[in-house]
Amino acid sequence: MSAPTYTFLGPEGTFTETALMQVPGAADAFRIPCTNVNTALERVRNGEADAAMVPIENSVEGGVTATLDAIATGPELRIIREALVPITFVLVARPGVVLSSIKRISTHGHAWAQCRLWVDENTPNADYVPGSSTAASAMGLLEGDAHYDAAICAPLIASEQPGLNVLAENIGDNPDAVTRFILVSRPGTLPERTGADKTTVVVPLPEDHPGALMEILDQFASRGVNLSRIESRPTGQYLGHYFFSIDADGHASDSRVADALAGLHRISPATRFLGSYARADKQAAVVAPHTSDAAFASAHAWVQSILKG
Repeated sequence: MSAPTYTFLGPEGTFTETALMQVPGAADAFRIPCTNVNTALERVRNGEADAAMVPIENSVEGGVTATLDAIATGPELRIIREALVPITFVLVARPGVVLSSIKRISTHGHAWAQCRLWVDENTPNADYVPGSSTAASAMGLLEGDAHYDAAICAPLIASEQPGLNVLAENIGDNPDAVTRFILVSRPGTLPERTGADKTTVVVPLPEDHPGALMEILDQFASRGVNLSRIESRPTGQYLGHYFFSIDADGHASDSRVADALAGLHRISPATRFLGSYARADKQAAVVAPHTSDAAFASAHAWVQSILKG
């Protein structure tokens, strides 16, 4: 069997590649860095790659909008795995550059948001230059024609590039920051239920009316399904038209989750199922007795006994 091919948000040395390396066998697989999330996912959709690792959520900044939007539209994809990566940052520059001389700093938007307090305190006159990734900003310094003086990146990049000097370490404002990544493939057999699972769906709001969101949330609440994330995103069709990206505790094969999915489909037929997969933190869902599989089976059997007379 040939080695699998994975794409990831590159270049090499990003936190995304660190997340990918948590996948068994990834070290021996073909790994293709991509300049943006859309490209990484498109290579999976067209069969060039077996799966893509992309960021979806940060503990400081929330959802990664590029990923949320990309997996909500186009040919369907499935999340088959998630990974959590603790995030630490360093400030790097070319040899000879000192902290007091820095006027422009480049990095990814999420990294900048996680280091703003440090930057304001230590380089208050520095302007932000957006970068496609932390690694791309750091590598840009080595090209010689970068229009910025320093970059915020992962320690791994700095350690592997002798042409970069580390001016400051651990510059993140939150030392416990974590980014969540997802491994995305084409639709296929779902990963098996582990008891510590997560299900992700995209639910368009079919009609904007009082209580519309409550109707969606009630599909989960009435069945005892906890939500670990819910975010609204504009569909781009017109102002005020949104979809909701939702992570729910449990697997689609759990009766309570399956029943909630059926309820969502009744309310919003365009609901998109994005996958059921094992939680990276292995935290099992808390299930009330009346929402267990056994309780659902007993209730359905009771109804059937009534119908049979």
